[in-house]
Amino acid sequence: MPKRLDECSGITTLDGKTLWVIEDGGNKDIMYGLDLKGSIQKEFKVAIAKNKDWEALTKDSLGNLFIGDFGNNGNKRKNLVIHKLPNPLREKGDKISAEPIAFSYPDQKAFPPPFADRRFDAEAFFHFGNRLYIITKNQSDPFDGTAQVYSIPDSAGTYTARKELQFRTCEKRSSCRVTDAALSPDGNRLVLLGYGTLWVFENFREKGFGAGPGRTIALGATTQLEAVCFIDNQLLYLADERVFRSGGNLYAFPLPYMPPTGAPGNQTPSIP
Repeated sequence: MPKRLDECSGITTLDGKTLWVIEDGGNKDIMYGLDLKGSIQKEFKVAIAKNKDWEALTKDSLGNLFIGDFGNNGNKRKNLVIHKLPNPLREKGDKISAEPIAFSYPDQKAFPPPFADRRFDAEAFFHFGNRLYIITKNQSDPFDGTAQVYSIPDSAGTYTARKELQFRTCEKRSSCRVTDAALSPDGNRLVLLGYGTLWVFENFREKGFGAGPGRTIALGATTQLEAVCFIDNQLLYLADERVFRSGGNLYAFPLPYMPPTGAPGNQTPSIP
């Protein structure tokens, strides 16, 4: 990726040709359009949407995009918001409008809570039906490998999020925290991303989150992977932040299909 995009924190596509990406807090209030080789083709200044801590980017079936300004490492924020944008493929000029979807977590009572209860950071969400599903990044100490799922409506307003469920990823802090999410175009495959790990939910349209991810895939990478999207129902694109001399790349990854019944569920293919 271009060196000016050191901290890619979210990625999505509407047509499988242009990748829309954002950077996280401290960077410009700009959404970039890249080709599949990572070259910048378009830039949009996002109106009235200050980049407090942009951490994720997703879409709906109508072509709207959503920027998740809900990064909350210290669990202190009271101004969590998702910005709803119109289809950028139809926009002219270099500015794009945004509508705010403000929200709060129903079970957060202290800002910040004690270290053991710091579960209100987020870097991942996706759209399904008419709701946005937010998956938290566990910052608790001691770390217990759990992730919370909340949902809010996808239209402008101010909401108290609905807590949907909690599930366990794994117990290694460095690789078991969720950094992004993506739902396949047909709605059947949900992936959650961590630093070097994918958690896969198959048949999501029918089963939802069920009892948790059906399998875990080790990507063979230890960089700061923070962005994932589906190009089609099988092919993923991922991006990592540039840290010193590593990262700052786009990766193509064909997601393996679920093995037959009785075969091992965990797989360990590597990013090419």
